[in-house]
Amino acid sequence: MPEITPRPVKITETVLRDGHQSLIATRMTTEQMLPIIEEMDKVGYYSVECWGGATFDASLRFLSEDPWERLRKIRAGFKNTKLQMLFRAQNILGYRHYADDVVDYFVKKSLDNGIDIIRIFDALNDLRNLETAVNATKKYGGHVQTAISYTLGEPYTIEYFTNLAKSMENMGADSICVKDMAGLLIPYEAEKLVKALKATVSVPIQLHTHYTSGVAAMSYMRGVEAGADIIDTAMSPFALGTSQPSTEVMVRTFRGTPYDTGLNEEILLEVADYFRPIREEALASGLLNPKVLGVDINTLKYQVPGGMLSNLVSQLKDQHAEDKFYDVLKEIPRVREDMGMPPLVTPSSQIVGTQAVMNVLFGGRYKVATKETKALLHGEYGQTVRPFNKEVQKMVIGDAEPITCRPADLIENELPKLREEIKDYSIQDEDVLTYALFPQVALDFFKERQAGFPKKKAAEEAAKTAKEAAEAAKNAPKAAPKADAPAQIKYVPLPAPFLHSYPGVVGEAALPYIDPAPKAGDKIEGSATFDGKKVDFKVDCLG
Repeated sequence: MPEITPRPVKITETVLRDGHQSLIATRMTTEQMLPIIEEMDKVGYYSVECWGGATFDASLRFLSEDPWERLRKIRAGFKNTKLQMLFRAQNILGYRHYADDVVDYFVKKSLDNGIDIIRIFDALNDLRNLETAVNATKKYGGHVQTAISYTLGEPYTIEYFTNLAKSMENMGADSICVKDMAGLLIPYEAEKLVKALKATVSVPIQLHTHYTSGVAAMSYMRGVEAGADIIDTAMSPFALGTSQPSTEVMVRTFRGTPYDTGLNEEILLEVADYFRPIREEALASGLLNPKVLGVDINTLKYQVPGGMLSNLVSQLKDQHAEDKFYDVLKEIPRVREDMGMPPLVTPSSQIVGTQAVMNVLFGGRYKVATKETKALLHGEYGQTVRPFNKEVQKMVIGDAEPITCRPADLIENELPKLREEIKDYSIQDEDVLTYALFPQVALDFFKERQAGFPKKKAAEEAAKTAKEAAEAAKNAPKAAPKADAPAQIKYVPLPAPFLHSYPGVVGEAALPYIDPAPKAGDKIEGSATFDGKKVDFKVDCLG
């Protein structure tokens, strides 16, 4: 076997963004991140993805945190590692297309506050939607990483993806990412795709996938062997399931091979130890649902993202129509074809899935259409890989003239108006961008900030009190049972904390001494007087 020239694979760490976004709904706080950042900076990562995606919205909406302040604090801790973000092209980090002046200024401020690499993608792979973000990133000195939204289906051939990559390189991409949001990229397809991309473009190729279908680590191996330069991984406490493959596992996998990452495994273990209690706390609170940690083979069987499947189940359950699940699964490819075969990634996956549910439940195809379906068929999201079904388009949007230009060409500059609207609340340049993306959520945050965050402080105090109470209960000394005690007593809680009078009692409220001593399996009811109060009790004796 010929000797392979050393070609170390680089690692982008996702634990501070996609790792916790995928597993705990983007709820990791800045306070939880900061203590470990200096250690992470010593690992030797190519980059750390720490911002963008859903983190911006979640910071404001659920954590009462300023996402810009989070970025500045993270930047201060990473002295030697590039920081990376996910950017939804003309959608920025929101859910609609924004004016070019907003996109340009958001890119500028992201770079000013510490981002080095901006990964830019469009849900429809419409390159017109990438233009403003790409040009702004180049203008302000950032690294442009354009991303191909990977999906399956007849139009999505190797030739389609290589043509897309070549166009991205011509736009000015410094690197190109294959963004497999659903875990659909199987190992040998990864090998073929990477080989074709490396033969087509000269910029580095990065692979991003999710473990949802169970094949991600194998796909990384074949992809790296085929020439992939960089892979996305997450520290093990926030890896697998709907997240990425484990950083430590992939580092060990390539150790001693031509693809050896060279990362410091000792420090990686320390980093994993740090994040493990955060994971355990999320499991205990229910924030981390064990269901997202498994393998969902339906992702491959139906070529539908796991998150989309769970969303369908939820919608059908709300309508008391779980029995229609397979009817909806059959309807999804028909709707997707009607809508021009878009990649099933946010927001197109939600649009296609919800419309499929409506078609099945409401007595006919497209008798009811969502506003998002109307917008997609009107051209407001951009151009799809295939033309829309003309009959369906006519049924849904009527005589409205479809948009054929770049959608943002129809949006006037927004910044002057937005600045005027928040002049009483703004304390930094970036506030206008926060407001542009999430107007009502931003206003609520600005008002809370002006007041000194009373709601946040109250919530933190309540959480601290509850945690201390739980710890106290957990560590409270328990009475040792007598050696001859035939059973323990499980109590029905009493209204006050009384003194122990039977050594086998369980809990903080004691029962009266019972004579003769109960046997395992006994059920005892009675009453007793405590501190002058008569209290009824009922116990089951455990064996």
